Amino acid sequence: MTANDPDTELFTLVPGRTPLLINIPHAGTRLSPGLESRLTQAGRRLADTDWHVEKLYSFVTGMGAGLMVATHSRYVVDLNRDPGGRALYPGADNTELCPTSGFDAEPLYRDGARPDEAEVAARVAHYWQPYHDRLVAELEMIRRRHGFAILLDGHSIPSVVPRFFEGRLPDLNLGSNDGRSAAASLASAAEAVLAGATGFTSVHNGRFKGGYITRHYGRPEEGLHALQLELAQACYMDEARPEIWDAARAAPLTAVLQRLVVRLLGWTPRDG
Repeated sequence: MTANDPDTELFTLVPGRTPLLINIPHAGTRLSPGLESRLTQAGRRLADTDWHVEKLYSFVTGMGAGLMVATHSRYVVDLNRDPGGRALYPGADNTELCPTSGFDAEPLYRDGARPDEAEVAARVAHYWQPYHDRLVAELEMIRRRHGFAILLDGHSIPSVVPRFFEGRLPDLNLGSNDGRSAAASLASAAEAVLAGATGFTSVHNGRFKGGYITRHYGRPEEGLHALQLELAQACYMDEARPEIWDAARAAPLTAVLQRLVVRLLGWTPRDG
């Protein structure tokens, strides 16, 4: 964790004792100084937050996995986007490094209040880079200690977002960058757990193949394996009241995630 200043406390980190690190970059709700007054009323609702994902994975620290959670909203800067602003999915509709519109395509900023290039660069330096510096350091420490590291990047999104996909999203969306970010046996093991989850639908490398974090840090030939799991929020919460956490409603999904983590913890490069 960084210093106690709320604006510089960019994450919480509970180091683990196993090769697995869970990273949650979009559950934060803090805003940078002065940003709230520049946002539209809709923007101030922070609707595009990955609501409660850190709670879904809170059990992992008791199993020896590490847990890193961002504190600030993706509206400050998106930690899962290329710092140079390159599109995550070329040719598709993408939100920016510092988003100016929401998942509903409505403006996030009041007229004349959008960040310019200099402000975007400053946010990258102040928020994006320190987060990634610490993530890199943690992954490298894990790899030195165990000989390999597994990164599971945890996300969620409303189940229906016409801007990004047609129809309803499957509940459990596993991404391995089309097989490039993790060993095939590891991705297959994770896929099998999700496919066997009663009451949930799942897909591997569907609409969500993994964002910048999965793609950038997933280098299996170097002992760094990365997967992304995007959850449809309807499978664990009331999307109409996103701020409310209902542990009982989320319990079936939490059980699936526990089985997934057990399987990831049981994997080693010797599995192929």
